[in-house]
Amino acid sequence: MNLIIDVGNTFVKLAVFKESDLVYKDTVLIDDIRDRVDALNTKFPAITNAIISSVGRLGDTDYDFIAFHFKVLVLNSNTKLPFKNGYSTPTTLGNDRLALVAAAVHQYPNKHVLVIDAGTCITYDFITINADYLGGAISPGIKMRYESLHNLTANLPLLEAAVPHDIIGNSTNQSIHSGVVYGVLKEIEGVKEAYHQKYSDLTVILTGGDANFLSKQLKSSIFANSNFLLEGLNFILQFNSN
Repeated sequence: MNLIIDVGNTFVKLAVFKESDLVYKDTVLIDDIRDRVDALNTKFPAITNAIISSVGRLGDTDYDFIAFHFKVLVLNSNTKLPFKNGYSTPTTLGNDRLALVAAAVHQYPNKHVLVIDAGTCITYDFITINADYLGGAISPGIKMRYESLHNLTANLPLLEAAVPHDIIGNSTNQSIHSGVVYGVLKEIEGVKEAYHQKYSDLTVILTGGDANFLSKQLKSSIFANSNFLLEGLNFILQFNSN
């Protein structure tokens, strides 16, 4: 069994896989990681390997604690990957994007795949039918767009994301919802169409924290998978363990 540890700035996502099957998933504060890892070691004694993907700060004592219990792979730009990385600045490529591309290669072999991760940022990552990763794009996520309208203007309120009643906003609040939500939806549809014109047999995956919110409103055929990143990390760990 494999333990997946995805470390953010405040929270840590933990997952346990039995081969390729997700059997456990949770999110905890970074300060609680050792207690939860200890509990998982007791609950799943068959765990032997772990992978750590970190964009936040995982302390040395936390790492040592995890490494005491499991054989640990720390994901970075030098990690062996199940695809050819054609990114011109591989050391600046986020671990989350590496994991998403790995999941695409594993679950959709011999296909052109565009992975859209709708989180703090919206990232687009493209992998070819030959498992060549070419890159993609990064744009502001939904929450970031709402916050920027509030923080960079004098009078616009800070709103929570909501589906607009109509594309024509008849109040300031509805105008913001229309601008943000329809802006993101049309961006995604436009990017998807641009890729589709170049690669007609395109498979599109939508994941990330805002995937469910967006998938209900997108008209085009997109597969939503909230666990895609965790599945990719597990595949990278399997690839290196084998």
